[in-house]
Amino acid sequence: MLDRPTIEAPALDATRRGPVKPDLLSVEAAKALDVKTMADLFKDHINPGQFHFMKLLGFHKVKVERAEGMYYIDQNGRKILDFFGGFGSLAHGHNHPRIIAARQRFADENRHEIAIAFLSQYASALAKNIAACSPGELDMVFLGSTGSEAMEAAIKVAERASGRKNCKIVHAKNSFHGKSKGVLSITDSPLYQGEFKLVGNTYKVPHGDLEALKRVIENDSDIGVVVLETVQGGGGIITAPTEYWQGVRALCDKHNVLWVADEVQCGYGRTGKFYAFEHHGVVPDVTALAKSLGAGKAAVGAMIAKRDVYMKAYGNPKTAMIHAQATFGGIGEACVTAIEGLNVLYDEDLIGNSAETGAYLLERQKAIQAKYPQIIKDVRGQGLMIGLEFQDFSKTLPFALRPMVAMLDDKLKGSLSGFIGAALLRDYDVLVAFTEYNRNVIRLEPPLICDETHVDTFCDALDDLLSRGIVSIVKGFVQSQMG
Repeated sequence: MLDRPTIEAPALDATRRGPVKPDLLSVEAAKALDVKTMADLFKDHINPGQFHFMKLLGFHKVKVERAEGMYYIDQNGRKILDFFGGFGSLAHGHNHPRIIAARQRFADENRHEIAIAFLSQYASALAKNIAACSPGELDMVFLGSTGSEAMEAAIKVAERASGRKNCKIVHAKNSFHGKSKGVLSITDSPLYQGEFKLVGNTYKVPHGDLEALKRVIENDSDIGVVVLETVQGGGGIITAPTEYWQGVRALCDKHNVLWVADEVQCGYGRTGKFYAFEHHGVVPDVTALAKSLGAGKAAVGAMIAKRDVYMKAYGNPKTAMIHAQATFGGIGEACVTAIEGLNVLYDEDLIGNSAETGAYLLERQKAIQAKYPQIIKDVRGQGLMIGLEFQDFSKTLPFALRPMVAMLDDKLKGSLSGFIGAALLRDYDVLVAFTEYNRNVIRLEPPLICDETHVDTFCDALDDLLSRGIVSIVKGFVQSQMG
């Protein structure tokens, strides 16, 4: 624990009406913290267990001083190429000048933030813009701050509109929809679910298995909602074919079941369409956005529903306030940020760039896979949402060592992706991300401003790293931990 200074009793001040100011850090003092003090404060006041993993990966040595475009810049002036992208939160890159300017104008003119009692021109305009970007009849918008909040709103509106008094919800194996208790019930993770008492009206089916979904729906008339990520992020960048999504739409229509598409991570142009489901020629009844909707500078989430669905749930004065906007849903500067972000997304053709540059990234990654098949098991994804899956650890080693190590493969899952991710940062100044369920997968979700030169920098670094061989990569990791 950090030593905390003793606060001397102040001289009696007859004009003071409140408590004595505690020992608070100023903004400038926070900016000036060194790496060791940052680490101590994190361990003391945030999450010491999480710090353990940050240390393993070498993340604890980095103090980000600023960020621009595709790069973080650390305390030593080192530029770190960002292929992590905040799990898809940085479509526009870091500190896009138009986003910064829009926020600055908002602040300079003392515009209003909290608009609960009054109508907000900014929330109204953002909702209109989101509806304009959404296909079909998706035009009713609920604004919040996070993906979890957007998905909570999505499953609530669908449950109320389903017409079932005992409505049950179907979700997919290896799903991730958030950590608040409602969506945690349909997040397929024993780790995250812990021992919390969760909603019990759920079914789980394999992702992409239409027959399994059909059996569940046909065997229980209380099922009123199906919730699916169009691309599973935490599951390891898992897609499903067009036939599946068209089958989901037809099945839900046949049985009067509402389909909720979770696009929190895969939406907003990441796969080369505004929504990932647009690749398949279908439209869900409800969807959700977050991540890049805040343009990398604000926390913004949104639920978007078909008008008839929304009106069934909240369509009269008696029901209108059941799930109305929260205090910070539609806050002024966040809405202005998101409005400008959507305009930049289209003005700079970032969705088209995602499709084109993403295809180039996938092509280069598949070439590297072909070069190192004993290390890379699979490369998959669409647009700038790519999963790079490594072989189990034993299969990457010399043949004589495989039988001994194979018994430990399950316990070693994630170690190889961790070694490679740590080496990419340490030796090549490249940052990548990982996945929750299949720990052998590195996910690549760079900003949508990424171009072929950035792809080449990353791919050349990965190629060079893998050319060292696994034994050398492991030795480098061990040496970094000892140093």
